[in-house]
Amino acid sequence: MQLKQDKLLGTALWLLKPFWLLVLSTTVIGIVAGLATAWLLATINAGLHEGAVVSPGLFFQFAGLCALSVGGSAISGAVNSFVGQKIIAALRKDIAARILRAPIASLEAHRSYRLMSVLTGDVDTVSAFTFNFSAYAIALAIVIGSLAYLFALSPVVFLLAIVSLAIGTVINAVAHSSWIREYQAVRGTQDDLHKQYRAITEGAKELKISRPRRARVFGELLSGAADRIANLKSKAMRLHWIADAAASAVFFVMVGLLLALRQVLGIDAAAISGAVIVLLYVKGPVGQLASALPVFAQARISFARIAALSVELDQQEPAIALTADTGATRPSIGTIELSGVTYAFPATGDAAPFTLGPVDLTIKAGELIFIVGGNGSGKTTLIKLLLGLYAPQTGRLAVDGEPVTSETRDAYRQLFSTIFSDYYLFDDLAGTARPQEALPHLQRLGIAHKVGLAGEGFTTTDLSTGQRKRLALVQVFLEHRPVVITDEWAADQDPDFRRVFYEELLPEMKREGKTLIVVSHDDRYFHVADRIVRMADGRIVADAGRRSADLVADKVQLPGGVRHLSPNCHRSGGNPG
Repeated sequence: MQLKQDKLLGTALWLLKPFWLLVLSTTVIGIVAGLATAWLLATINAGLHEGAVVSPGLFFQFAGLCALSVGGSAISGAVNSFVGQKIIAALRKDIAARILRAPIASLEAHRSYRLMSVLTGDVDTVSAFTFNFSAYAIALAIVIGSLAYLFALSPVVFLLAIVSLAIGTVINAVAHSSWIREYQAVRGTQDDLHKQYRAITEGAKELKISRPRRARVFGELLSGAADRIANLKSKAMRLHWIADAAASAVFFVMVGLLLALRQVLGIDAAAISGAVIVLLYVKGPVGQLASALPVFAQARISFARIAALSVELDQQEPAIALTADTGATRPSIGTIELSGVTYAFPATGDAAPFTLGPVDLTIKAGELIFIVGGNGSGKTTLIKLLLGLYAPQTGRLAVDGEPVTSETRDAYRQLFSTIFSDYYLFDDLAGTARPQEALPHLQRLGIAHKVGLAGEGFTTTDLSTGQRKRLALVQVFLEHRPVVITDEWAADQDPDFRRVFYEELLPEMKREGKTLIVVSHDDRYFHVADRIVRMADGRIVADAGRRSADLVADKVQLPGGVRHLSPNCHRSGGNPG
């Protein structure tokens, strides 16, 4: 808990550091404006008792205080709002940078809806509080200035005001402890709500088809979360308004006592009228401060969640860059080597943890390698290790004999162009020197009639699944990286484009000198590979170089449904894991 509180304070100070002088200056201006408002009330009371003609001095004092009150409030509010939004922008960028710098394994351990809940809901809650911060400072200054004026009018009136404020503060403090509990419960339930939002958007097709699942997701999970949030917030706000009403009642009782006991207390008419004017006016700022308590409670809880996420994502990759052109991209490679590499996932529930390795694998420049195996055999984990997305827990990853370290891992990844099985299709051509090169590729891949170029981006990515993968392949062509890795690229293609991919595009890229690593189940095209690496149970069970004739000659049935592997592969370089 102390770690989170320290992180919370440290994050707040870090965000304020670039603006602290401006924040301090404008807050002081706001406080001066609030004090001027209290002084203005005193001037009005003096004018009421001065006589039939208001003196020029009092008039100019009134005009000056009006200008100071209104102008100071406007300046403080505008500047503090500007600074507040700058701070929120810095907070958003800091969270995004932490996500980008975090290891893939750390991000995979988080649910995306949790990250989105922080990036949207929590940051917006903090933003709402910062927007009103100057108003709270001004209200506090008005209350303090008004109390000072009341003391100058009559110590007795001042004591009555202090007692009423103290009672109101106690009432609000008791209610505040309940608000905190309710809002903490709200914040936890909001994660569940974001999860169901994701379900109804990403799982829309499945929900259209399955009425029972649709009824459960909407009727129980989403509606249940929405109702819980509504009930918790209603309870919290009900407590707030009851507390506010009780504090107001105490306030009006005090005004009534002043009017009823003015002669007993020996307070003259000028003091009574001034006190009533001030107390009736100051009720608004006091109410504003009271209403800030639930807003502050929500902001504090949200900021604590942001700080907690920052702690969880503190294990950053030290050398990862967030700017382009931080160094020359390696034009080619000689070898990529995994030596004795293992990687184990944490156990989930009663299931045994999955462990890959130990793996020994050397990839030479210009090779076309197929990685095959059944589902869950470790193909994707092997790919992530080759890409440097996972750091080996034991063993070594090296390129041209040089170990890939935490300092060089980001530069190493720039060797690769990838299309993952769960790829994300960007609609721009970032990092592409010549976007016009896309046109012949779009034509050849049969999507030029749907996709064009608009500046440095594509006109649309609203395509079928197969067409989207073809567009992703266009991006790979334009990146001109020495190593290309695809994971089941052809799975969503029709037979014609599947043949084009294996028998035309892959050989062409190989002739251009690219190193190609293809995860595939298309056994009819295994003959185009230089090597086939077969995986099972997290190990490489076969690593075979072959000629096209070897594959055509012999066919065997392999575990996991993989076919067309020649027995010669086990005699010509098998590498049991």
